[in-house]
Amino acid sequence: MEVEQLPDQVREFAVYLRNLLARLDQEAGWCGIFWQRDPDGMRVCLSGAEVPPWDVVEALLQDLGVGGRTYEAEVEAEAVRARALHRASLTAFDARPGGRDLLGDRLDVMLREQRYAAERQVELARLLRTAATREQAEAMRLDLAWARDDHERATARCAELHRRIADLDRQPPPPPPPVPVPQQRPQSAPPEPEPPERSRPPKERKRRPRGSARFAGMLDEAAPADDTTLPTALAVQGPSRDSTASPRGARFAGAAEGEATAPPAPQRLDGEARAAVAACVGTLLRLRAEGRGGEAHGVLVEAAHWPAARFPLLAAELNRAGLGADWATLLWETASLPADLLVAAADALAATGRTGDAQQILRQGVARPATEIGASVLRLTGEGRHRETRALLDAYVRVRTPEEAARSVHDDPGRLVPLLVEAARGVSDERYWDVVHALRVAGFHA
Repeated sequence: MEVEQLPDQVREFAVYLRNLLARLDQEAGWCGIFWQRDPDGMRVCLSGAEVPPWDVVEALLQDLGVGGRTYEAEVEAEAVRARALHRASLTAFDARPGGRDLLGDRLDVMLREQRYAAERQVELARLLRTAATREQAEAMRLDLAWARDDHERATARCAELHRRIADLDRQPPPPPPPVPVPQQRPQSAPPEPEPPERSRPPKERKRRPRGSARFAGMLDEAAPADDTTLPTALAVQGPSRDSTASPRGARFAGAAEGEATAPPAPQRLDGEARAAVAACVGTLLRLRAEGRGGEAHGVLVEAAHWPAARFPLLAAELNRAGLGADWATLLWETASLPADLLVAAADALAATGRTGDAQQILRQGVARPATEIGASVLRLTGEGRHRETRALLDAYVRVRTPEEAARSVHDDPGRLVPLLVEAARGVSDERYWDVVHALRVAGFHA
């Protein structure tokens, strides 16, 4: 993006950031570390092409107070100003076309970074206990400290991205474009009879551009479909567009004609389940306070395999305890569960009003390989779990490209092609024809 094309708020913050760095020693402190570890990232932020995460700005402000060059009160005032400019810059940056999709992709990347850093902490802690010499132990302690810093920054950035996505989702939709007013004919000309109304030509199907690999971790196949809001088997039904039409989409999975399936009712938790949730939150609070991030991640991995009915209460208690970033990590772990457990967790969350979380884990869960999706569908249908099958396929054809969807039927086209086509039909006519075309190109009869 050219500098002159930047929104005013983004340009203003870029100028502020350059002035801030001019006051710092470029080779010392966090500023020196950032230049060493990610010089390209620093340059694009200084040019205004990107807005840095707040943890980076906060670290630079810490440098400002090092060595007595700036009084503490001045640093605090500078932080208030920086925060206001940063927030305004993010708001303008995210409001650009495609900003919502970009944030979702970056969140997926950062969740993977968070997970890797947590696993790295566990591995280094294990190696530290087996260090043979003092020098080895010191080197591992240093690596462990950096792994903890990476995890803390990834966690903070996940929380920031969640907030930015929520801010966008709360914004009202743009007003419809004004209807053009026909020009009046000259008074002297006799009125011409109106031509008979002609049927409008069918709308040309447009293909969305593929994803960009500019940011690490983005997959071209993961470009969102035309309708990125996943209704799922559990979402609350909105107003019907046609009262005479049959229910469509996974929210109606297993419904009789003309009758929508209600979301599963929230399950009541017994005392044992509530005690387990309270103990989990207490353990996480203690581990976070002691800086034992790797062990905290292990607790979250274990919780991801709990009965789905516990998830809504766990979400509420984690957020109440100020552990919202841990809830984001738990959602990421849940997205990697087997398909039946994934859908059950999404059902439980949406049944208590947490449809955003439910949609997120379904969207992330169907990012697994196409052959794995096909195998999951075959297993679910073999067990007679048709509602879960339709929920999984509905999310899959909405999020993945038609070409990726076509690859999922390879193991058993006779059973999988009809299910995939029906799921695509439930999304939209455009998605249906895209999937049918992709199947034919791949050599499958739709």
